[in-house]
Amino acid sequence: MDQNEAKRLAAKAALDYLPERGVIGLGTGSTARMFIEEVGALVKQGRGFLGVPTSTASRQQAEALGIPLASDDGPWSVDVCVDGADEVDEHLNLIKGGGGALTREKIVNQASKLKVIVVDSSKMSRRLGEKWAVPVEVLRFGHASTAAALRSLGEPRLRMQGKEPFVTDAGGYIYDLVCGVIENPAELERELDQIPGVVETGLFIGRTSVLLLADAGGITRLSRG
Repeated sequence: MDQNEAKRLAAKAALDYLPERGVIGLGTGSTARMFIEEVGALVKQGRGFLGVPTSTASRQQAEALGIPLASDDGPWSVDVCVDGADEVDEHLNLIKGGGGALTREKIVNQASKLKVIVVDSSKMSRRLGEKWAVPVEVLRFGHASTAAALRSLGEPRLRMQGKEPFVTDAGGYIYDLVCGVIENPAELERELDQIPGVVETGLFIGRTSVLLLADAGGITRLSRG
């Protein structure tokens, strides 16, 4: 089974957690795109879903598939949110934000009763930071000053898109903070949140209800506790 096949398997497994009808958080990224395709097929069959997309890309895809969507304003009562992750540790904590949608993803995750994360086995680590830096979204105003403060916690690298800084859907910049292996992700998240100019971090601590892990052996379902 190649990586794309594993992602598709995880995306389809997430359908088991959907209500017959209700509000669904639509994540961002390659596995989430596959999940949105599956939701679009269910909507064509008559299932009554209202989607809450976590990015402009997810909104555009869902609109093209005919999935009814809520406004970006909220508030929403989301029955289940299905999203991917860049790295998952043994406690089901996550690093997200490789696609730049971390702030919207965390808002929708917070609004969701059930938080389903879909990944292939390449995303698993014993501890966060083994494979990924931590994306940190910052205000564009004073971002170099914010980066200077981030240096006390790691090496901040401004994410670029060509010759210009990458700009998120929320209008911010992203610094990918290279920390190495993270001994205490919750403490790091608290420290980052205290820095003026930081909008949100890609650390998702205790925000996974169910992890669907796809590999050559099929789907493994893991839950916190």
